Amino acid sequence: MEFLKFSLLPNSIKRYLLSKQAIMHLTVNLRSFKKLVRHNKKRMKLFLSKLEKNPPRGLDQMVVQADRLAWAHTDCLHCANCCKTMSPTYTRSDVQRISKFLGMTQSAFRKKWLYKDKSGDWLNVNQPCQFLDLETNMCRIYEVRPRDCAGFPHHTKKKMVDYMHVYKQNLEYCPATHRLVKNLMDRLSKA
Repeated sequence: MEFLKFSLLPNSIKRYLLSKQAIMHLTVNLRSFKKLVRHNKKRMKLFLSKLEKNPPRGLDQMVVQADRLAWAHTDCLHCANCCKTMSPTYTRSDVQRISKFLGMTQSAFRKKWLYKDKSGDWLNVNQPCQFLDLETNMCRIYEVRPRDCAGFPHHTKKKMVDYMHVYKQNLEYCPATHRLVKNLMDRLSKA
């Protein structure tokens, strides 16, 4: 994804982006979001199931467009709901990289911060994530964060029909995923 340098933007856009209106537009009220999810979850999951069984031509391109629209209205630092309510799956290389960054042995890192679930995956012991700064919503290990976190919410990781279960799960946790699915519903209802 390409990003424009702030300094290259016209002054009118810079003023808007720095205004309270723009910040409010990107801010996520998690209480309202949870209410919205409760209201729409069943309908959206049904939509995704139908989409999975009968995907329209050009679906992946529609997802890319819906993804851009969703991120135009979402700032992770105003939310961090994924870090507050979910755990990434830590790979062997994640554990190696993060433990080195923290100056710990891999064994000490696992013992202090992780547990192995029934399927053998390493997950966080704590929720919210132990590396989330709750005052700023910033990750304390951002430079070396787990690959699962770096790719979240995995909108364009694979073809949508091959990753539909992830959309169904993440629309409950991620406002950007919820907006992406809503954008697709709106677009396909007009077709």
